[in-house]
Amino acid sequence: MTASREDGGAKPEDIIVLTADVREMTQDKIAEIQAVTGRTRILALNALIESARAGDSGRGFAVVANEVKEVSREIADIAGALESELTAKVETLERIGRRIVDHVRGQRLVDLALNAVELIDRNLYERTCDVRWWATDSAVVECLSSSSPETSRHASRRLGVILSAYTVYLDLWICDLEGRIVASGRPDRYPVSGRSVAGERWFREALRTPSGNDYALADIIPAPLLDNQPVATYAAAIREGGDARGRVLGVLGIHFDWGPQARAIVEGVRFDPREQRSSQALLLDANGRILAASNGQGVLQERFPLQTQNKPFGHYVQDDGTVVGFHLTPGYETYKGLGWYGCVVQRPF
Repeated sequence: MTASREDGGAKPEDIIVLTADVREMTQDKIAEIQAVTGRTRILALNALIESARAGDSGRGFAVVANEVKEVSREIADIAGALESELTAKVETLERIGRRIVDHVRGQRLVDLALNAVELIDRNLYERTCDVRWWATDSAVVECLSSSSPETSRHASRRLGVILSAYTVYLDLWICDLEGRIVASGRPDRYPVSGRSVAGERWFREALRTPSGNDYALADIIPAPLLDNQPVATYAAAIREGGDARGRVLGVLGIHFDWGPQARAIVEGVRFDPREQRSSQALLLDANGRILAASNGQGVLQERFPLQTQNKPFGHYVQDDGTVVGFHLTPGYETYKGLGWYGCVVQRPF
């Protein structure tokens, strides 16, 4: 038997291995029975020949030889029937085993996909909290309400302090109503002061938010003003007095360093050693665009042809035996998610 008998090492695939072992063992034993009955028939035939030569004195022996021949035939019939029935049963067991294995394997991939998209959801939920909170910071508000070189420098220093603690961001920008960046957290690394973001969707949507409880966001894209590094930008209106219903003074944009953060999530999916070489973890947007990939391929450039059949989660097997498990973002707390999917692709071992 090639499959492990120890519970600690048992895997669903062992069902298939054991089924194959049963099939092979059945065929071997049936062949042995048929070989024995063949030899018995030959012995019975030889006994009949010898009894015929013995004449009347061999008649009793002929009766025994005929009986042995008949028993041999019956055993052969039983062996044939047994082979036919066991073959059918083993084939059924194999089909059931494969369905079980496919289900268990597929469900595991769904769970891994859910775990990946939940991790990014929780991460991005925190970003929505950060931007709304920091937009009420007194230095940020004063930078726009009492605009001057000094308030801009003070706000820039304050943003720098925030960045020193929150290393997941590339930069933080304070923008006035016209979209001009008046202060940033890393002016030495990214000299963006005076540049315009008026055409950015996150800026325009943040200006239109009804209250300080709301925020805007943008698709994951390379940011030209941040050395073309991919970012997830979240934005909130800066309001007079830091009040949730105060007059809008401008916008705070925070740029989440997407590349390393997303890569850590997909590369951290817990594949067992046997799965490592044949498995890939992905984060996909609502249109199938690859946002992150554990193998680093196609990120922000290609789309994965995910077949959801309008289901929030599930798994399916491609023609080449590759299993795909997926799960739609469930959201986290007040963050509803963006229709993204966690996805795990696993080729046959």
